[in-house]
Amino acid sequence: MTAEEIVDSRRIALPDAAATEALGRSIGERLRPGDVVCLFGDLGAGKTTLARGAIGAWTGRDDEEAPSPTYTLVQTYDGARGQLWHVDLYRLKAPEDAWELGLDQAFVTAACLVEWPERLGAFLPCDRLDLALSMAEEGRTAKLTAHGAWRTRLATI
Repeated sequence: MTAEEIVDSRRIALPDAAATEALGRSIGERLRPGDVVCLFGDLGAGKTTLARGAIGAWTGRDDEEAPSPTYTLVQTYDGARGQLWHVDLYRLKAPEDAWELGLDQAFVTAACLVEWPERLGAFLPCDRLDLALSMAEEGRTAKLTAHGAWRTRLATI
């Protein structure tokens, strides 16, 4: 197993939507161009709520309107660190379709929040943070799994 294949993970309890958004802000404060955060979870799990927190931290505007990109597939946001892509791949038919969106370039030049990343299959980047949201008795649970370069950064979130 190479260093790029080693993963590290941890769980965080999220008692309400405010906690989910706060976790998003914490991640958004640490994002930089080339970062990919994959948001896993069922419909209604809180992926877009978490993304709103990250987007607000990226743009420096807590009141940033951040609609779900379910129908547009991609929403972009400019911040002092560059561009942030919020991507929803739910309606993707095949993994290769993501490249028509320019996602391969965005993985290099922008920070990316990707909802429904499982639609990418084998095209998921090796260096990424997987964040899986699931319902819990009280609120939600977030499982963060760091791949590759994210391993050294997971402890700061």
